[in-house]
Amino acid sequence: MPTSTSRSKPVMIIAGVAVAAALLGVVSFSATRPDSGGSAGSPVAEVSADPSAGIYPELEAYARRDAADKLAMGRADAPVVLIEYADFKCGYCGKFARDTEPELVKKYVENGTLRIEWRNFPIFGAESEAAARASWAAGQQGRFWEFHKAAYAEGAKEKGFGKDRLTALAEEAGVPDLARFAKDSDGADARAAVSKDQEQAYSLGATSTPSFLVNGRPIAGAQPMEAFTEAIESAAKTAKAAGSKAGR
Repeated sequence: MPTSTSRSKPVMIIAGVAVAAALLGVVSFSATRPDSGGSAGSPVAEVSADPSAGIYPELEAYARRDAADKLAMGRADAPVVLIEYADFKCGYCGKFARDTEPELVKKYVENGTLRIEWRNFPIFGAESEAAARASWAAGQQGRFWEFHKAAYAEGAKEKGFGKDRLTALAEEAGVPDLARFAKDSDGADARAAVSKDQEQAYSLGATSTPSFLVNGRPIAGAQPMEAFTEAIESAAKTAKAAGSKAGR
């Protein structure tokens, strides 16, 4: 299982994993900078057209599958886990959150096929760090995904993520104890949790957002729904086949 020391020991269990790291690093900063428009037709990154290519089983270990994880949704034993490394100031992350993720939830999470695990990967400075810690703090009161939705609403990032703004987002998300939220946001536990997520992303070679893993398959950028559908269904089929074989 990756740890906070992973950054100094990149995931290179086999030579192929180095290729996976390269795939997660192909999205340029210019494609994901906060001012980026992120229109539906903008090319972001390439994904292998071959469903059997670019899959690294070693990377499946990055899925925590912790039923108590407040920054995840879906069954802990779902056959497919999508891990998202993202920044609340990233325009393309917001596009994914608004346009693609709700469809994935409806199509795959609700029927038990998919689990989504969030990883805070703030790369755009102090406000990104503050928003990441605030999202973790909201999660401690069971309101992470509501905070996530509010922070990624159309036009939200343009208002910034200063202290007052983060409190307003927490209130919008229905966080019940705002005093605890403020304390947790600035606490050592929030900083440690965000740092742990960052280290995991860096260990994979990720340098920009959003970056994803789908059962060990890297996907870089806010790809069209079809890219995620193909990856999830392929992973589900592989998991089902492996389960059938193990049960013989």
